[in-house]
Amino acid sequence: MDSRRRVIAVIALVPVLVALTLWAFAWPAARTAPHDLPLGVAGPPGAVAQVEQRLTRQEGAFEIHRYADEAAARAAVEDRTVYGAVVADDRGGKLLTASAASPVVAQLLQQAVAAQGTAAGAPAQVVDVVPAPETDPRGAALGASVLPLALAGIAAGAVTTLLGLRGIRTVVALVGASAVAGLVAAAIAHSWLGTVVGNWWAVAGVFGLSVLAVGASVAGLAALLGQAGIGLGAAVMMLLGNPFSGASSAPEMLPQPAGAIGQWLPPGAGASLLRSVSFFDGAAATGHALALAWWAGLGLGAVVLGNALRQRAAGDSPAPDRAPAPAPVA
Repeated sequence: MDSRRRVIAVIALVPVLVALTLWAFAWPAARTAPHDLPLGVAGPPGAVAQVEQRLTRQEGAFEIHRYADEAAARAAVEDRTVYGAVVADDRGGKLLTASAASPVVAQLLQQAVAAQGTAAGAPAQVVDVVPAPETDPRGAALGASVLPLALAGIAAGAVTTLLGLRGIRTVVALVGASAVAGLVAAAIAHSWLGTVVGNWWAVAGVFGLSVLAVGASVAGLAALLGQAGIGLGAAVMMLLGNPFSGASSAPEMLPQPAGAIGQWLPPGAGASLLRSVSFFDGAAATGHALALAWWAGLGLGAVVLGNALRQRAAGDSPAPDRAPAPAPVA
């Protein structure tokens, strides 16, 4: 490619990259709003019907779950089945929230539910069932952890590839690096900053598994596609995984299908799993843990497969032709 074509390629590609990046990051942020946000309603049938009628005025905003009483609604919030619950009664009722699940959603519910229906018996009292830690009341630190973990995973996958590690050596390097990264992240976020709580080792395990899922994916793509796989893996994690994670708000606050896609990618699954382990005693953690394990397992499997294919190709390559050895002189 001559210099003129290179200049044209740069001029054409940079705007495309800008447009793609702005779409990935700005579009979800500009369309932040509840989309089928799980919300509980409990109390006498007549009062519940009135509350549901008001909530359904915002079409598609809430996914309503009915509960018999306040105790059942509170249990649903603690199990991460719903983000909050309206408890209707003759005394004005309550609004149960869980700022640990999402401070943004907790604030939204106070505005959209508590304030909206005050004139007709809406909740007068707000109870934060699972509060966010005092060191991170707005969840900013937890949301900010998504990008460093993704970058650590991308770096791990790229470095192992560029250093020429293959097969089992790559697997050992990725697992070891991810484990150490998890310990370091837990020491900072849990022990020092106090932005996450819960079992220290469980938190470290979530951090490590999140890094491994990203790193194994990048290394696996590189093992199958060559160094181009590094760029592809990094692009998926940075342009889809990071902005679609919902870590700073909630997956249901993103336009669909971005929120759903984000929970199947390591950054989103890791952030949700961290909330479950840190604040909810592991409630609703299974699906997110399986998503991370799926990415890690497939990535490590691709690393081994790529190495095996490379060795087979090298073994099947015909040996170079050699000139026949000269006959010995009698």
